[in-house]
Amino acid sequence: MRTALIHHAGVSFDGDGLARWLASFSELAGILTLEEPRSRVLVRARHELARSGPLGLLDTVAFRLYYNLRRRGADLAWEAATLAELQRRWPPVPDSATRLVSASPNSPEAISFLAGLRPDLVIARCKILLRPEAFSIPRLGTFVLHPGIVPEYRNAHGCFWALSRGDTDRVGMTLLRIDESVDTGPVYGYFSYPYDEAAESHAVIQRRVVVENLDAVRARLEAIAAGTTAPIDTSGRASAVWGQPRLSAYVRWRRRVGKTGR
Repeated sequence: MRTALIHHAGVSFDGDGLARWLASFSELAGILTLEEPRSRVLVRARHELARSGPLGLLDTVAFRLYYNLRRRGADLAWEAATLAELQRRWPPVPDSATRLVSASPNSPEAISFLAGLRPDLVIARCKILLRPEAFSIPRLGTFVLHPGIVPEYRNAHGCFWALSRGDTDRVGMTLLRIDESVDTGPVYGYFSYPYDEAAESHAVIQRRVVVENLDAVRARLEAIAAGTTAPIDTSGRASAVWGQPRLSAYVRWRRRVGKTGR
């Protein structure tokens, strides 16, 4: 199985750790690294403003400030230790894996790069929506390890919103094949672990739900390649797209678990 990885620059957990994992059981043909222009931050802010209104946007900014001051340092330390463990577990990515740096997975050079790799399957670890001309390149499709249970928790912060709403049975990850909408493609698996919401941050939970299930995800991807598994039927279930984490939702979550102020 020939594979490729798409990830954001500066995220070694993906660009090194998950790349090693992917190379351990497939022929990792290439890695596309995304270096987004700063203008993308403004684009996301405008999207959040349109979705949530001025008060909602302020709520998300307040959460970002709080998280950076109170939790980000500890979470980065956890991530560094976890990456070191992944590096001990698997050898470096072979030199045969070609690399490209691009501003977008939808740029002409990125699409040409992916097409030239002739991958059977691509893992996309990025916040940018892929266009059909990009995600349809691999024979088996482009897959995401979505941080949330879909269709109930679509978008990039599904674990946070499930935790904040007390929906503890839906804190997990979805193996999803990309289609033309936001996290609406065929679902090939749900994964979780015995998380500790009183001690772990939402960011750590979203990372651990990937790390704790890498062997199971590998088995599912190999089954997809072998044609021995089928998508899970999600018809008739509630579906919602969630925005950025908000401080008000975070406070409600911490109150619920008796840890206000963490």
